[in-house]
This record gives sequence, structure tokens and C-alpha cells, in this order.
Amino acid sequence: MARRKAVDRIHEAARAVIGRSSLVFVASAGAGGHCDVTPRGGPPGFVAVLDEFTLAVPDATGNKRLDTAHNIVETGRAGLIFVIPGRATTLRVNGRACVSADPRLLEQLTAVGKPPRSAIVVEVEEAYQHCPKAFLRSGAWKPEQWLAEDAAPSSAEITLAHLDIPGLTIEDVRRQERESLLYRYE
Repeated sequence: MARRKAVDRIHEAARAVIGRSSLVFVASAGAGGHCDVTPRGGPPGFVAVLDEFTLAVPDATGNKRLDTAHNIVETGRAGLIFVIPGRATTLRVNGRACVSADPRLLEQLTAVGKPPRSAIVVEVEEAYQHCPKAFLRSGAWKPEQWLAEDAAPSSAEITLAHLDIPGLTIEDVRRQERESLLYRYE
């Protein structure tokens, strides 16, 4: 069963998972082996199923590093894991990939209210339901198991530690993060 569960297309059950997923993790590796996994989010169904063999993940403003795009341009490969918050069901899709700025494609990807600047297009080579055990073991969807706000470093604290810029304060970083979310949520 483990080998037979992988298929080379998006069937109706897989389409339903993608249509309800508001979070997808995109994995890629560059020609030199540099790996990247990045979360992409939007309203449920923000990833478009173009046909039974092709998906399009709209790009959105993020950390501006472009690691995923660079890797995909170099190797033409990507892996996706679709997540539905609150559910242990996940869908994994692997395949050939490219970055597209084709306006005809981007006009179809308006889940956040406007077309993105680019999209990751994945030609499905294998799709399968991923084992739910990690979500069950982690308690990721159980609020009673979540850490208290101050139990781990915040995003701002991590950024400040990484930047190590003299005179930069935690409040400077928090303000920049608030503004980034306020003005660049797209």
C-alpha cells in the first residue's frame, strides 16, 4: 500500500484537500545543494489546480530572500505539503517546477484580491496523502498544548539576534514587523 498510494495526478480527493488548504510548505534545493522550505499561506484554495497534472502557487510578499525561486530556477524541482489547520490530513506533491510571470496565469490567481507578481507552477509527478502521525504526536492543533507567549524567543528577538546591528533595539524590530504586516500583507 505504501508504494501504491502515490499517483501522478490530482484526483478529486486531492483537489478537495488543496481547495481547503490555507497553508502549504514549499521545499526546494538549488544546484549546489542549498535546501529551502518555506510556508505559503492564503485563504483556503489559494493554490490553483490548473488541471489534473498542474498546480500554481501564487507568490506573495515575504522575507524577500527569494531562496525558493532561485532554487526552482536552478533545478526545476519542488515539493509541496498541503496543510488544513485543525486537521491531521496532509497532501504531499512532488514534481517539476518553474517560476512564471505569465500575466494570463497570474490573472487566475487572485485569492488575496489581486494577481501576484509571480507563481510557482508544479507539474505533478507524485501526489499522496502524507502520514498524519507528526500532527497527532505534536499536538499542533491542541491549544491546551501550545507554549505560553514568553516560552520561546519571538520573531523580533530572533531577528535582533541575527542582525546584531549596534543601536538596533527590540522595539525597532517589533515596529518594523508590525508595519510589514500592516502594509505588506499580500
